[in-house]
Amino acid sequence: MKILVAEDDSLIQKTVELKLKKEGFEVICCNDGKEALERIEEHMPDIVLTDMMMPYASGLEIVAKVKSITSKKIPVIVFSTMGQENIVEEAFELGADDYVTKPFSLTELTIRIKRQLKR
Repeated sequence: MKILVAEDDSLIQKTVELKLKKEGFEVICCNDGKEALERIEEHMPDIVLTDMMMPYASGLEIVAKVKSITSKKIPVIVFSTMGQENIVEEAFELGADDYVTKPFSLTELTIRIKRQLKR
């Protein structure tokens, strides 16, 4: 299973990547929204995890892009910080499947990913 992680905070990105690789997933990391949009097209991941606030393209643009791919139903989990409820709401309107608030537990994130992948 391939997971694309779009996160501009390198510490969060690295921590999530290590945990997911340990769980047996193939992980594709992106440092900004533009790179994520290119990689989604290129790799067609099984699930996408994206931060809402990133350089070049926002998490909302990534959600919209993933949900426009009709050939494959790809779940999207968004990361948000406290106080971004309006953005999270917009992400759900665009088709996001779940969200986690930063800081988050890696165990909880892994459980949420596995739950999305089972659907």
